[in-house]
Amino acid sequence: MLFLNPAFHDYLAILKGARNGFVYGVKVRFPHAVVMSILFGRGDVTSRLKVIYRATKQHALNLAKFVSKKANGGKERSADSFIAGVIGGFLVFGERTAVNEQIVLYVVSRVIASFIPRAGSYSASPQSPRAMSTVKPIPPNPRYFALFAAISWGAVMWLFKERGETIQPGMFNSMTYLYRDSEIWTNLKTLLWHNKP
Repeated sequence: MLFLNPAFHDYLAILKGARNGFVYGVKVRFPHAVVMSILFGRGDVTSRLKVIYRATKQHALNLAKFVSKKANGGKERSADSFIAGVIGGFLVFGERTAVNEQIVLYVVSRVIASFIPRAGSYSASPQSPRAMSTVKPIPPNPRYFALFAAISWGAVMWLFKERGETIQPGMFNSMTYLYRDSEIWTNLKTLLWHNKP
C-alpha cells in the first residue's frame, strides 16, 4: 500500500501536515471570527459572512502552508527547526494582515511564556519521535506564573491608557468595549441592553 511505503513517508507527512494545519486553522479561526463579527462587526449579514469566510480561509491556508514546509532528508541539527521557522514565518506570515498579526502575537505570547520557570525539573527532550509523544509539558511554577500574569496585565492596562495606538487592534477593541464603553450610557436601554446609543 502506497500510504504505508516508507519511501513515500516524507511526502505523505507533508500532505498530512498541510491537512492538519488547514483543519486546525478552521477550528480556531471560524468560531473566533463568528464571535468577533457578532460583537464588533459592521454591515449586513452578507458582508459579515464574507469577513468570517475570508478570515477563516486565510488562517487555515496559512497554517497549511506553514506546516507543510518540511525538509526531511539527512540528520536534523538543532538549528534546523529555528531556520525553517524563520523562513516559513517570513514567507507565510510576513504579510501584515489582521489574521497574521493575531497568529504572530499568539506565538510570541507562547514563546515569552515558555521562559517562565517550570514547576518540577526539566529534562532534555527525547530523540525518537515515538518517545516525544509520551512527553507531557511541565506547567509553569504557580508563583512565577502569577508574576508573569501580573506584569502582562499591568503592561497592557498601562499601554491601553497611555499608548493605546500601539496595541493590536483586536485587543484595543476588546479593551475599549470592556473599559471605556462601560462608562457611557444615556438611558436604561444603553445601560443594560445596547452598548452605545
